[in-house]
Amino acid sequence: MQLVGMLDSPFVRRVAIALTVLDVPFTHRPLSVFSTFEAFGRINPVVKAPTLVCDDGGMLMDSTLILQWAATQSRRRLQPAGGPALQRELRLTGLALAACEKAVQIVYEHQLRPADKLHAPWLDRVTGQLLAACTLLEDELAREPLPAPAREIGDAGITIAVAWDFMQMMVAQVVKTAHHPALAAHAGQAEQMPAFAAWPAR
Repeated sequence: MQLVGMLDSPFVRRVAIALTVLDVPFTHRPLSVFSTFEAFGRINPVVKAPTLVCDDGGMLMDSTLILQWAATQSRRRLQPAGGPALQRELRLTGLALAACEKAVQIVYEHQLRPADKLHAPWLDRVTGQLLAACTLLEDELAREPLPAPAREIGDAGITIAVAWDFMQMMVAQVVKTAHHPALAAHAGQAEQMPAFAAWPAR
């Protein structure tokens, strides 16, 4: 099984860490959707990261769908079986994924669009959405922290930590540590885990 994509993508890193936690074996092929577009396209013509090439040659895209399939290959679980615990896990995961998405949009707007073509109203809107997601996550973790990552980590814990690392790497001037101490504390603990250390974004 082969995971294709660069670890500086929070979605690729999320999958790599989760597969490691699930003890699902894979190899990593670090291809960029930019600098190695043609090589990536020979594996997946859609050129979408992450891409998972399964042992039978089947191809999966989208980090959440990849992890949904990976869960069937492992005896471990990344999500509660149901009830309020699952609802919270999904809510936190959704907020963290939204934060990743909006942070990526800000990065693309600055790095891919010519400076004289930047659209300030769009940037303001996306920035507001990013900060809203982070505020909701901060409030949730301040009110009810997740279990210590080293003891128990699930999909939400992985995704929040990966999102935080990406935001601090790419949009730290927008998402400030001083305003999100609970998020920063959770991510700091998670990054000490072997599964995180094995797949660094930098």
